[in-house]
Amino acid sequence: MNILLIHGQNHKGSSYHIGRMIADKVSAEKEITEFFLPKDLNHFCLGCYKCIEGDHNCPFYEEKKRIMDAVEAADLLIFTTPTYCLRASAPMKSFLDLTFTYWMSHRPRACMFSKKAVVVSTAAGAGAKAATKDISTALFYWGIPYTKTLGVALQAMNWKMVSEKKKEKIEKRTTKLAKKFSNKKKPFVGLKTRFIFFVMSKMQSGGMGSSPLEKTYWEENGWLDKKSPWK
Repeated sequence: MNILLIHGQNHKGSSYHIGRMIADKVSAEKEITEFFLPKDLNHFCLGCYKCIEGDHNCPFYEEKKRIMDAVEAADLLIFTTPTYCLRASAPMKSFLDLTFTYWMSHRPRACMFSKKAVVVSTAAGAGAKAATKDISTALFYWGIPYTKTLGVALQAMNWKMVSEKKKEKIEKRTTKLAKKFSNKKKPFVGLKTRFIFFVMSKMQSGGMGSSPLEKTYWEENGWLDKKSPWK
């Protein structure tokens, strides 16, 4: 199993530790790859819209491609982020902004519809669940059909300060989560994803996409003629 972790911070804090616990507990032969933000992609989306006419037009294409090639090759994606001001970290949000062309409303990648994902966030107090929602929403629109979230209030500023009682609970929760991802069974694409994809296909068919390139992309994949990426 190819596991990719994308961390919304450079340091190895509490969210990082929990993400690694899940990856290490997945009971399968595995290869683990990690990226750290902002170290591996230190840019904000400029809103230049050049990517609409082709991903290679993005000013940060080479750095972004390195991560997204790994995303496309992975079986399991694990996203981790600290909770900053009740939301995901700015580097993580920037990464999601820079990958919006992967959304079903633009040029979704067929491989996304067979992937699984976990989103982890930790907070000293409130906001961890909201932070995971930021990421899981984007992953849904990428087309990923199976995503689990784990938001944890630690009442601590770093991993060393987390109480042993809290760490025991985290151990149990990560073990339970890892079991859900240990099998190689292809995830089922749910009705909500199918409906959104259908609506986007009608939009592209009617020429209401962001550019003619998008309609051509959908046509080349056969998605305007009843074909779908999960079959």
